[in-house]
Amino acid sequence: MVSSRSASASSLPLILSIEDFKGDFSFDSLFGNLVKELLPSFQDEDADLVEGGTGQDVLHNGHMRVPSDFGKLVQEPLFPEVDALRSLFRDSYNELVDLRRQIDGRLKNLKQEVANEDANHRKTLIELEKGVDGLFDSFARLDSRISSVGQTAAKIGDHLQSADSQRETASQTIDLIKYLMEFNSSPGDLMELSPLFSDDSRVAEAASVAQRLRSFAEEDVGRHGINMPNPAGAANASRGLEVAVANLQDYCNELENRLLSRFDAASQRRELSTMAECAKILSQFNRGTSAMQHYVASRPMFIDVEVMNTDIKLVLGDQGQQESPSNIARGLSALYKEITETVRKESATIQAVFPSANEVMSILVQRVLEQRVTAILDKLLIKPSLLNLPPLEEGGLLLYLRNLAVAYEKTQELAKDLRAVGCGDLDVEGLTESLFSAYKDEFPEHEQASLRQLYQAKMEELRADAQQQSEGAGTASRSKSSTNASAHQQISVTIVTEFVRWNEEAISRCSIFSSQPATFAATVKSVFNCLLDQISQYLTDGLERARESLNEAAALRDRFMIGASVSRRVAAAAASAAEAAAAAGENSFRSFIVAVQRCASSIAILQQYFSNSIARLLLPVDGAHASSCEEMGAAVANVENSVRKGLLQCIDTVMAEVERLLSTEQKASDYRYPDDGNLPDHRSTNACMRVVAYLSRVLEVAFTALEGLNKQSFLTELGDRLHRGLLNHWQKFTFNPSGGLRLKRDITEYGDFVRRFNAPSVDEKFELLGIMANLFIVAPESLASLFEGTPGIQKDGLKFVQLREDYKTAKLHLGSLVS
Repeated sequence: MVSSRSASASSLPLILSIEDFKGDFSFDSLFGNLVKELLPSFQDEDADLVEGGTGQDVLHNGHMRVPSDFGKLVQEPLFPEVDALRSLFRDSYNELVDLRRQIDGRLKNLKQEVANEDANHRKTLIELEKGVDGLFDSFARLDSRISSVGQTAAKIGDHLQSADSQRETASQTIDLIKYLMEFNSSPGDLMELSPLFSDDSRVAEAASVAQRLRSFAEEDVGRHGINMPNPAGAANASRGLEVAVANLQDYCNELENRLLSRFDAASQRRELSTMAECAKILSQFNRGTSAMQHYVASRPMFIDVEVMNTDIKLVLGDQGQQESPSNIARGLSALYKEITETVRKESATIQAVFPSANEVMSILVQRVLEQRVTAILDKLLIKPSLLNLPPLEEGGLLLYLRNLAVAYEKTQELAKDLRAVGCGDLDVEGLTESLFSAYKDEFPEHEQASLRQLYQAKMEELRADAQQQSEGAGTASRSKSSTNASAHQQISVTIVTEFVRWNEEAISRCSIFSSQPATFAATVKSVFNCLLDQISQYLTDGLERARESLNEAAALRDRFMIGASVSRRVAAAAASAAEAAAAAGENSFRSFIVAVQRCASSIAILQQYFSNSIARLLLPVDGAHASSCEEMGAAVANVENSVRKGLLQCIDTVMAEVERLLSTEQKASDYRYPDDGNLPDHRSTNACMRVVAYLSRVLEVAFTALEGLNKQSFLTELGDRLHRGLLNHWQKFTFNPSGGLRLKRDITEYGDFVRRFNAPSVDEKFELLGIMANLFIVAPESLASLFEGTPGIQKDGLKFVQLREDYKTAKLHLGSLVS
């Protein structure tokens, strides 16, 4: 069947070929090529379809619209080419099958060829691998032979080099022996030496040979000196070499001096190449130390006296005297800047000349610090004696300490600048510290002595001012003069602030000189203790002066106390003097209260300074903070003790004037108002009004100046003393009912005033006084119920009952009242 198809297909002309399926195959193109001869209109219709029309009407339901002559058309064949197309498609199919069979056959043949080629390729690869392995083996053998040959050549080269080296060494040894024999000829004879040692163009070679000969000779002499037990034998064995050693030493010294002279001459001409050549040769003599030191020592800043004088004038001024620290700081800054620039210029020369430039820079910087800087520090910082302090008119210890701090800081900055320029392995910071070690060791003692000197000078200044103002009072009375003198020496918060400022400055210097935290904390503690002593002493002395004023006022009061049996003229004079003493006491009271207020402000400043500035500095040392707190507490307690004594004296002063006013102003008729039919006077007595007015005036400063516990304890004690004083005063009088009403009015007036004290215990006592005043007002038969209703008045009330005008006539019995 297949053969028949094949035969029929081969009998027909070819319709399809393999070329039709190559490239970009398209079925539509293939189909069009098949039918274009039978259906020439196929392509046109295809084009119309592409343009969007079919040539027929299409209904909305998808069916074709049938034309009116459709019946006629049906009778004719609609597609007359169908048979030809069927035959064409059948033949095309047969050709396609035949083409597929041809393609399959070709593919099979190609597959077989590929398999054969792959087998051949694998075989070739195997053969190549075997060849490569053999090639590698050949290369390995070749490399081994090359390595063996190379090692042999290296050994031969080493032997040749060794032989050449030995030959050269032998030649050099022969020369050295010859030179050594020349130096061994006779002591001090250097005239018969080889031209090598006198030729200036071969100085470097001569120096090298001389150093080798000298080393050998000295080693030989030393070896014989150690191994030979007999000194005489040792001398005989090495006699020749000892002569050579001496001659070589003389020659080396002469050659070194000659090179140094040449170096100096080149240095003056600034011939750096010649200097470098000489320095290189001189480096063979003791590593060139002599050349380095010679160069540094020859610098103008170390040998020129004018440079030293200029340094002193720049820092200390034209007169060479110590100026202010600010001027010293500017002078040191300018001087150290000039030194740094000089060292920088020298560094450029040293780098170009010396092989070991770092060692030369180390020597140079060390010489700068030890000579030039030390010279100016010795002129600037003349250490004062603690036994004979410099006077404050010349700056005192404070000027020395300020200059010391300025010099230390500026020198530290110089050390950093020199380190930046270059100083080799020199510990420039440690060397700088050593320059100030002697000053730093005694710094804490000097700082404390300075604070004491400032304090003493300030106290002398205050005493002088007070004395001058007291003398300026002229013809003032003695009491007034003493009061004014005390006022002129009043405690000043400004002065305490100045003490703190001194201490702050001292602490800032401590931070500069104390690098270790523990040492710094210990120094801070000692300096702060000076402040504690100063403030405590100043406040205590100020309080004592204020207390002296109170004592003087008390002495004036006692001096003008008179008895009852005196003349009217004497009494008037005494009363006038008592008024003056009262005024002095009032002024002294105000002065002491103001002093207490300033003490409180000063202590607050001290505590704030400790909290903000000192406390954190004491933490590195265990117990330092707690110890300082205890010492500060002791200083404050000392001041508070003086305050307490003075406030008690103030109360004595106030109560003395109250008692004087009561004794002079209180009349017996104030509380025994006559029963003449007139209305009784219910106003406060004149004595009460005078006392309250006095207390209001004198205590005004206490209300505003005192604070906290001082104010509370003072007013409470004053209220208690006033209560006792009034009780004692009223026991001198006799009261009738009208007088009792007036007494009650006085008590109310006193009670209203003491309520300003904000002391509950005092208020309670005056309330009981108001109740006791009823003892003079109520009828005799009501007294028992009054005592019974108010048990708190029994102790003082029984004494008051005896002051009733009708006590005896009413036949009142104390026992019955209490029961």
